[in-house]
Amino acid sequence: MASLFVSRWDVAVLNKVPDELRARLGIAIAGRAYKAYCDLLATPRFSAIVNAGYNPQRLLWASTGTKDPQASDILYIKALAAPNTVNTMPEATLMALAEHGEIGAVLPPDGGDAEQVLAEFARAGVDIDALAQRLQEEGAKAFSDSWNALLKVIESKSMVLTEGD
Repeated sequence: MASLFVSRWDVAVLNKVPDELRARLGIAIAGRAYKAYCDLLATPRFSAIVNAGYNPQRLLWASTGTKDPQASDILYIKALAAPNTVNTMPEATLMALAEHGEIGAVLPPDGGDAEQVLAEFARAGVDIDALAQRLQEEGAKAFSDSWNALLKVIESKSMVLTEGD
């Protein structure tokens, strides 16, 4: 799966863009990614691979719990419902979705208004490419730090278990 951490985009620009752009960047980035994904799936080369029995990789929407208290608790769930995607929503978001009981329209294969929204962010001074690089580095570091912490716990537990031998 290819993971896109949606809410991190919005957290990164929270209070740095006009209110009308609040909580819209993550969805626009996801819309752009979904369009690229759908375009790839529609190519003859990819169709041949699928016809040979290959199951296409899916997009995974991660970090879909709303971090902005002014935004809907199911903001990302409603906006990113789409075929061939997986949403790893947190339990609180899943419960909120059950409470609301509706999804709405699915994300269109063309990404909807993603490019227009991204252009609005560019006009507001957000460098999407630079932000993508920063978020990639921060995300990789966070995963690396978590992995290293896990290895230390395993090592300490292993030492405790082998001390009794």
